[in-house]
Amino acid sequence: MQVVLSGLATGAIYGLVAMGFAVAFYVTRVINFAQGQLLMAAIMVTAAVSQAGWPTALAIVAGLAAAVVLGGLTYLLAVRPVLSFDRFSFAWLVSTLGIATILEAAAALIWGPTSRGFPTMLNDQPVHILGAVISLQQLLAIVVGLAVVAAFEVYRRRTLFGKLGMAIAADPEMASAIGANTAAVAIAAFALAGLLAGLGGVLVGPITYANPYLGETYGINGFVALMIGGIERPAGAMFGGLLLGVLSQLANTEINSQASDWFPFLIVVVVLLASPTGLFAAVSSLRRRPLRRAGTVRSA
Repeated sequence: MQVVLSGLATGAIYGLVAMGFAVAFYVTRVINFAQGQLLMAAIMVTAAVSQAGWPTALAIVAGLAAAVVLGGLTYLLAVRPVLSFDRFSFAWLVSTLGIATILEAAAALIWGPTSRGFPTMLNDQPVHILGAVISLQQLLAIVVGLAVVAAFEVYRRRTLFGKLGMAIAADPEMASAIGANTAAVAIAAFALAGLLAGLGGVLVGPITYANPYLGETYGINGFVALMIGGIERPAGAMFGGLLLGVLSQLANTEINSQASDWFPFLIVVVVLLASPTGLFAAVSSLRRRPLRRAGTVRSA
């Protein structure tokens, strides 16, 4: 139980980053490889504003706002020009990696390459659950991760903007033909992806530290979680993050403390061999598969 709860707390952060990947891809068919650096930006801005003497709540708002703005700018500066030139090229892979490098270098230049403290959000009083012990901050990460994925699914299916995003994802040309502002929806998708990464940042910041190079680790694990859950399924991305967190924690416990450096890649190779579109896609296909009674013969 200790391994499971600790893994779920870490996996919820991976899941939020993975959901950001999935939301951006869902609308634009682009994977934003700067997603981990958006998490880092939220952490660094929150820490800097807090250390400047502002209340923690305002520092968190500033960090989330920074991630949202940078997410939208990533689309405008690194994705939209590429797609407008050639919608079917993969140049966005290089351009988003370039944004990731720029954000990392800029953070190191502004705040220095060393780690700094992050403001506390909750007290360190431990929570006992079925014999396991976790902190309130870890429990908050799990609760927020599950709440976000539930709220997103309701928003996607029940609101006009969510349905518009689904329509653009299904057929962007047709959506443009009927007057949908595809550019605005794409900017909103990248901004939402930034918000999800920022949430992950402010949730994990009190547990770890503020460092300009922190985004790379969470970006890689978020991408692995995306591959596990399914690249077109934001809810599946959260599931992939939770599963990855638990399995990585189990590997650290049963193998050695360095297993988390390579174990996620082993997991994603196994998952992709079993289901190249992710575990959620495999489950969905099984549910949709019609059942035939034994002894029946399919007609030619």
